[in-house]
Amino acid sequence: MTEDVLEIEGGTPLIGEIKLRGAKNFVSKAMVASLLGQGPSTLHNVPLIRDVEVVAGLLRAHGVAVELDDAAGTVRMDPGGVELAQSADIAMHAGSSRIPILFCGPLLHRLGEAFIPDLGGCNIGGRPIDFHLEILRRFGAEVTKEPGGIRLQALERLQGMQMELAYPSVGATEQCLLTAVMADGITELRGAAVEPEILDLVSVLQQMGAIISIETDRVIKVEGVEEMHGFHHKALPDRIEAASWAAAALATGGDITVLGARQADLTTYLNYYRKVGGRFDVTDRGIRFWHPGGELKSIAVETGVHPGFMTDWQQPLVVALTQAKGLSIIHETVYEQRFGFTKALNAMGAQIQLYKECLGGQVCRFGRRNYLHSAVVSGPTELHGAAIEVPDLRGGFSHLIAALAAKGRSSVKGIGLIDRGYEHFQDKLQALGAHTWRV
Repeated sequence: MTEDVLEIEGGTPLIGEIKLRGAKNFVSKAMVASLLGQGPSTLHNVPLIRDVEVVAGLLRAHGVAVELDDAAGTVRMDPGGVELAQSADIAMHAGSSRIPILFCGPLLHRLGEAFIPDLGGCNIGGRPIDFHLEILRRFGAEVTKEPGGIRLQALERLQGMQMELAYPSVGATEQCLLTAVMADGITELRGAAVEPEILDLVSVLQQMGAIISIETDRVIKVEGVEEMHGFHHKALPDRIEAASWAAAALATGGDITVLGARQADLTTYLNYYRKVGGRFDVTDRGIRFWHPGGELKSIAVETGVHPGFMTDWQQPLVVALTQAKGLSIIHETVYEQRFGFTKALNAMGAQIQLYKECLGGQVCRFGRRNYLHSAVVSGPTELHGAAIEVPDLRGGFSHLIAALAAKGRSSVKGIGLIDRGYEHFQDKLQALGAHTWRV
């Protein structure tokens, strides 16, 4: 669609202020959690992004009354009329989103049944739903494959269970939490993810009446309760978006203040930002990120689960590293196909080589599986404008950064995908002085 193309005249430093709202990776899950309550819930600091609209549509399809107020940044959800949705309605609202898989636990508790369509999502590596289904089976759900999707049933109350994750998966941890809180007995999850967004979800569930303990060594224990109520909660800020704008400031030689950003959520990122040569200043209002002039420095980065360097921080930073002197090494250990976005960067003048070996760190789970999961970035290189297409959410924003840093004009196709996770990003770009327009 022509309106899905953004033209960018690059070479102008991004300067100014933008406002950050709630984390995409938390807000949608908190909205799903509202299904568990016997009364209405209100979530504050909500961004108007595509994922929020998707979940709102799915909740409405299941009989939940949803009121979105973009100006106030709030969403109110009343699950008093929750009911089974029509399969066609679920598929229509879900589109390529994977969020419907997390509806299953709450719906099994409330209705004894759930249906999910065939799922899509960003093509950045294997994120199969089989493991989610196995978790639900462990709780006692019966799973049946049907044309166009999967039906789940709970013939009796779901039961608490013990499980150890082979990898600290965020999605699997969310699935366990949303199902365990009303399961009969105690659930013990070992090897759990403990990202800030997970801990904020725990806070929401605790407000609703759940009994959850976060113990040492990635162990989460949940004592199931028979009934839960609504919540009032302010979402934590989006640390991924904050880091994305920080990388944009570095790549374009700019100066961006991200209002609402929190240092505690970005501790690891800020260390690497300083090593590259970027500067930042923490205030009560947010964090100012800027390029101080002079040469940027090459670094070695290995992504990992929290509190390591977040995989979603990697792609925007790679663009900035094309402007750093020397060889930077990035070892991706979370998603095995996350470097697909670098092809477009090379076409714009970057020098990025991909490798199957584990470079710059210890051998990871992808090391002997033939995946191109390490990258070497040689810089600095001058980027030039090009016609590029958005591959996925984070890769797409990284392409925007590259186009903004490049000399000349770029045409970026498929920018609607970026709306999934970056609120009003075009308005923010123009507020920072970028020269962009739709065609």
